[in-house]
Amino acid sequence: MRNLTLMTDLYQLTMMNGYLKNDKHEERVIFDLFFRQNELITYSLAAGLEQAIDYILNLKFTEDDIEYLRGLKLFNEDFLKYLSNLKFTGDVYSVPEGTMVFPGEPILTVCAPIMEAQLVETALLNIINHQTLIASKAAKVCYSAKGDTVMEFGLRRAQGPDAGIYGARAAIIGGCNSTSNVLAGKMFDVPISGTHAHSWVMSFPTEYDAFKAYSEVYPDATLLLVDTYDTLKSGIPNAIKVFDELRAKGKKPIGIRLDSGDLAYLTKKARQMLDDAGYPDAIICASGDLDEKLVQSLKIQGAKINSWGIGTKLITSADMPALGGVYKLAGVVNSDGTVTPKIKVSETSAKITNPGFKKVVRIYDEKTGKAEADLIMLKDEVIDETKPLTITHPLENWKKITFTKYKIKQLTTQIVKGGELVYKMPALKEIKAYAKGEMESFWDEYLRIDKPHIYKVDLSDELLALKTSMLDNIRKGKEKID
Repeated sequence: MRNLTLMTDLYQLTMMNGYLKNDKHEERVIFDLFFRQNELITYSLAAGLEQAIDYILNLKFTEDDIEYLRGLKLFNEDFLKYLSNLKFTGDVYSVPEGTMVFPGEPILTVCAPIMEAQLVETALLNIINHQTLIASKAAKVCYSAKGDTVMEFGLRRAQGPDAGIYGARAAIIGGCNSTSNVLAGKMFDVPISGTHAHSWVMSFPTEYDAFKAYSEVYPDATLLLVDTYDTLKSGIPNAIKVFDELRAKGKKPIGIRLDSGDLAYLTKKARQMLDDAGYPDAIICASGDLDEKLVQSLKIQGAKINSWGIGTKLITSADMPALGGVYKLAGVVNSDGTVTPKIKVSETSAKITNPGFKKVVRIYDEKTGKAEADLIMLKDEVIDETKPLTITHPLENWKKITFTKYKIKQLTTQIVKGGELVYKMPALKEIKAYAKGEMESFWDEYLRIDKPHIYKVDLSDELLALKTSMLDNIRKGKEKID
């Protein structure tokens, strides 16, 4: 495994140096990682936890790292010595990978000495932001596909090898059935998929020759790309001719793929041609700059597609290429174990943070099993499920809802304790299954692609009271200064 300890912003190290000089290095703090509201974000699937924890538990400044930092002439020997012995000794709490998460909810919380908690900020954001972004995009594509096979085809357009590898991992969490990325298939034990490109067809004297040669190499996996020259006049007729030859040998062809053109029109014609030729079970796969909106549109138009290859717009999350996750100080742990809450204030209400050591719980309707709302609470708060529960919108306090027959599920769980892993990391296939269950626990109104209903995420009364009192105190302090 690569050592990513130096994969941090310089200001993390300059702050750490300052903490040491000011004798604050043993101070224990709480940081929350979350993302803010964005008009393009309706929900997200948390992803990247396994890689984030691998990074945290393998923190180590090597001799080469220390020598490099020494050469910057920014740090004294006391600080460099401190770094040479540093390892992560804190606690990490997180929602499981594949959990549906919403703006403002702590996806991951670090409680550790400030030197450790500060150092890990950049890498954690890098890992969690990226995989959560791609998993969420994949989930929306798969939702639009309505149960059809979805293949992740984005490696060649990903922004570098890591984005291609871990983007493929995240896409599987989001619901994709396979990836074209062979290395990702090996690393994460997931199915890989792919047949041939236009270049295969162009390299033979005729399209028929190309199709025939491919079928001879892969008689049990013949799926032919039919849009190199003319889909309806050449590609599909030649594919059917080869399919007939396979059938005469007792083999069953898989189907065809189209990568261009009017996919709604062409696939309807292709379906008719294949059915008339006796291949009603032949798959029609589509690819070519597709995303959840195009998939939805093609579904509405009645396109006869049952397998989708999604590349560029998935692996780059083209319409929103950054999640916007942040990592903010939420509290300082006192020597007696109590927490002094901290809050960041802004003139933009969405940028005011939630103070204290927190957890997230989800409220489910007892009868339907569907998720109804999330509640961000202080860590030690307890809900009595035998009593009605009223939650209040954190900004528009006239908006309230009371639950009487409900169940509570705590989403936040401890992953690392005292620098040691205390959580069993599930296999990727298990995470994918969990994410599927998460999606199914939400009403379609929250998942729809166009103008979805906004899911309720409120603060507990205790947390809201704490936040309000802190803001009031800050406001009074400013008034005194003025």
